[in-house]
Amino acid sequence: MTVLKEIPYSINAIKAHLVQTEKFKTYSIVMMIEAPLEADTVAGRALLPEVLQSTTAKTNQRAKFRQRLDDMYGAMLATDVQKKGENHVISIRIDVANEKFLSEGTSLLQEGISLLHEVIFEPNIENEQFKQEIVESEKRSLIQRIESVFDDKMRYANMRITEEMCKDERYALTSFGTKEQVQAITPQSLYTAYQKMLAQSRFNLYIVGDFEEASVKEIVEQTFANVNVSSQYQALETSTPTEIKEKVVFDKQDVKQGKLHIGFRAHTTFADPDYVAMKVCNGLFGGFSHSKLFINVREKESLAYYAASRFESHKGLLMVMSGIEFSKYGRAVEIIKEQMDAMKAGDFSEAELEQTKAMLINQLLESVDVARGFVELSYHQVVSDHQRTVYDWIEEVKAVTKKQVVAAAKKIELDTIYFLKGKEE
Repeated sequence: MTVLKEIPYSINAIKAHLVQTEKFKTYSIVMMIEAPLEADTVAGRALLPEVLQSTTAKTNQRAKFRQRLDDMYGAMLATDVQKKGENHVISIRIDVANEKFLSEGTSLLQEGISLLHEVIFEPNIENEQFKQEIVESEKRSLIQRIESVFDDKMRYANMRITEEMCKDERYALTSFGTKEQVQAITPQSLYTAYQKMLAQSRFNLYIVGDFEEASVKEIVEQTFANVNVSSQYQALETSTPTEIKEKVVFDKQDVKQGKLHIGFRAHTTFADPDYVAMKVCNGLFGGFSHSKLFINVREKESLAYYAASRFESHKGLLMVMSGIEFSKYGRAVEIIKEQMDAMKAGDFSEAELEQTKAMLINQLLESVDVARGFVELSYHQVVSDHQRTVYDWIEEVKAVTKKQVVAAAKKIELDTIYFLKGKEE
């Protein structure tokens, strides 16, 4: 196993993470920009990366900006926004070829770092506002993305159970805001959101590739020397209900297959000592094709077209997702509850435990086979303010015992049952 080591250091208020490796033929340069998930900022922060990546002050036309990327041997620029617990994280990534594999001696790494700086800190601004036509174009795209959730009933059910389960918590918000919030954004209000992003976010820069540490540090320090971002990042406490009461929510739509999603409170997050045991618990419960949900709900009872679970590492939620016939709702709920009870009773074999641990380790190793996967896994440490490298993680998985998995399972409480059914049911 190739060990990827991070070299952390700070330049102004930006925390840099250099990851030296000969594993990849490209350089990945990623800026993660984190702020608390809040209703009045989420839509603007979702729109900002799309507007920022379209043009810059130096290259203020879309076609010419895209040509610049092509001229850098097809450099790739990508953005994303996501929730990590009750944190809202913007990621802006540039991938460029390693010049060692090119006939020319151009320093594409230096160009890529400079371009990332330009995209984030030298936006296409006029009279303290973004360009109207760019803002309107990106608003249309973001609204289409928001509306597309309604057409994907699994994603829709995930959104609805989160809204109901976390009704008075920030986690109920989506990563993109609402259609109405996006429609209300103006070029001026987006510029205000941009200034707030600079003043109130935590910036983490990742550079992954085959490079010399000293030369890259020099490039980063020169490039970001005059960046003005706040060093006073204020994280908000994660909100948690004091009392968990099981509730049931029904929605009706013109659908042919019911979506049964069940939300549990795991009371464990990435920063907790039993986090890895909870990951193994979720793997046994519904994370893999040999899990209890897949075998008992889908295969043996033929109750579901699919049945699986996922664990949210920074909010501490365990979500079951299944697609069922409308008439099988009662039995499906019953047997899903039975599988959780079985986990709490330790009703799984050592062989199943070892298979789950092996598959979790394989997942981790597959993730670090691509640079962005390594960055995502490493970034868990920033969000949680807890050190657990990928390699610590793997060793912890190997050491997990059945007793630890049962103890983790016993912490889990059922919170919300959500069922999306047909209008005629």
